[in-house]
Amino acid sequence: MKILNSLFFSTLFFSFLSVGITEPINVFFGTGGRGAEGIYHATFNPENGKFSPVKLAAKVGSPGFLTLHPNGKILYSVGRWEGGTGAIGYQVTGGELKEFTRMACPDGGGCHIAVHPNGKFLLTAQYGGGSVALFPLDSSGKLGKPTVTEHKGGSKVIKGRQQSPHPHWTGFSPDGKYALVPDLGLDQVVIYKVDPSKPVISPHGVGQSVPGGGPRHMRFSTNEKFIYLLNELTLSVTTFAWDATKGTAKSLTTEPSLTKQDKEAETFNSSAEILVHPNGKFVYSSNRGHDSVTVYKANPANGKLKAIQVQPIRGAFPRNINITPDATWLLAAGADSNTVAAHRVDPKTGKLLYQRGSIVNVPSPICILFAK
Repeated sequence: MKILNSLFFSTLFFSFLSVGITEPINVFFGTGGRGAEGIYHATFNPENGKFSPVKLAAKVGSPGFLTLHPNGKILYSVGRWEGGTGAIGYQVTGGELKEFTRMACPDGGGCHIAVHPNGKFLLTAQYGGGSVALFPLDSSGKLGKPTVTEHKGGSKVIKGRQQSPHPHWTGFSPDGKYALVPDLGLDQVVIYKVDPSKPVISPHGVGQSVPGGGPRHMRFSTNEKFIYLLNELTLSVTTFAWDATKGTAKSLTTEPSLTKQDKEAETFNSSAEILVHPNGKFVYSSNRGHDSVTVYKANPANGKLKAIQVQPIRGAFPRNINITPDATWLLAAGADSNTVAAHRVDPKTGKLLYQRGSIVNVPSPICILFAK
């Protein structure tokens, strides 16, 4: 089955093949923190791993996470402005952004955002508000008033972090029939059934993670059989078996991101982002505190992961990592060091090699997004 929510990625991948590997890649950076003024832009040269000078593309408060409309011509971000928080839409022309729509969310600022593959609505996760908001999109991509769904409860395993729900990521099953929301406070992946015709989401079930794990982000395997869930608090990845027909997720195995010795060497550690290599053979997760990326080899038959490398990011507090559309580079954003660094990806082993001289300065980068 064709993976609907990777259509844009595939289109982008083949467009790069058609123009050649040396064509610069447009990169947008979502930011949040002191010194950051909004969404920034640079181009990345996959020939030598170097960035062009970084410039401010859109001035807005706390555009922490970014996503693209399936047509590739609209960029959406979470954001804050005077008197409100919510979602904002920009028309994309090369490295330029032009705002054309914004809509407030009544439950606070979002920490993640994703557009459904059909382009008719998007979801945001409100970590502090404990909710998911559905924003309808018209044919031009303009945002409509959101419908908010509140999560309830809390696992209460980790005091101070899990007393209440904290949705941390939003996304969709490969066929677009389900929305999935990892909730750090519940130790669950909350699963919603999608009715794209209205559009609405309705509670469907949960995938139970490890106690005290603190689910943060997740990705589907390329064969669509598994979910890789990143547990922020335990620095681990739980593999789930995904039943696309029933819309259920069953926990299988959990692999630590760092050794006990590595974790004990730091005063603070937590996981932040997880990625799957386009070839499906490798998985990557970022470790804040240890300031590294863990590389895993993935077994396509049973979904089991095995850590094979821990690579320093050459920065501090990697809130986000992303793999270039041609799958030759991994970019790592150091939120506390105000840097983004490039690491070459070995296509055979999946291992990373830092590109000396690639570091570029970006104010408090916490999201990396590629565009045409």
